[in-house]
Amino acid sequence: MKIAESQRKKESGFTLTELLVVMAVILVIMTIGLPALQQNTKRANETSAISLLRDLNYYEAAYNAAYPTHGFACSFRALGGTPGVGTPTAEAAQLMPEDLSTGKKSGYTFSFSDCKKTTINDRDQYSSYQITAVPDKAGYRGFCSDESGHIRFDPKGGNNCTELLR
Repeated sequence: MKIAESQRKKESGFTLTELLVVMAVILVIMTIGLPALQQNTKRANETSAISLLRDLNYYEAAYNAAYPTHGFACSFRALGGTPGVGTPTAEAAQLMPEDLSTGKKSGYTFSFSDCKKTTINDRDQYSSYQITAVPDKAGYRGFCSDESGHIRFDPKGGNNCTELLR
């Protein structure tokens, strides 16, 4: 009998109550930290969208300089193309990374709109454009930019960008 008692005393470990207390503490810490993590993710996605709009404005300016008779590209297809596969053309200028050619990145959908086209010497030329970045999730701001390079935002997450980003 003394052997069984001494073996029980030698056994060590956590009781069920101790484990439940530890789990409760971890749950409280996660509950406090999760909103902060979500807020940081939101900021990171918005920052990425703003950066991509700046990049797209740069690609449009480069396209306009390389193909002045076409004006602006006004499409992902014209800005994109696979680098190293053939010579860049006005239809596939190879200015933009391939991962942006779908128009989706970092939780945003990018698109071209308000492209003003004129015909000069039987050639269509885009003289202006607008790029919108609409979030895939509610609660994020939407962003817009045009040939001026200014970035505006829509606090409701759409493409009605009226407020200038500072």
